[in-house]
Amino acid sequence: MTESEFLNLSDTILDRIEAACDDATADIDPQRQGNVLELEFEDGSKIIVNRHVPNQELWIAAKHGGFHYRMQNGQWRNTRDDGEFFADLAAAITLHGGEEFHFGES
Repeated sequence: MTESEFLNLSDTILDRIEAACDDATADIDPQRQGNVLELEFEDGSKIIVNRHVPNQELWIAAKHGGFHYRMQNGQWRNTRDDGEFFADLAAAITLHGGEEFHFGES
């Protein structure tokens, strides 16, 4: 994919995350500055989601670790294991927020 396509796709993904957090019952405060989306929780913990343009990756930093995702066969897959971006992010949000969190279909 071209750099422009990656930027457009990653912007759409960050928009989707913000919208899902706004719709969630858990107290999640999404704050976006450029290519970085910070999700702050009631207990003060944070999850950082950002894009790394040179490698065309999405990154997640959470209290249980840091993770990198690259597009493979139409899905954002963890570069170290078979984890999928939205499933892994939902699990991290559940861990931080203390309430079950899921992304709807896009």
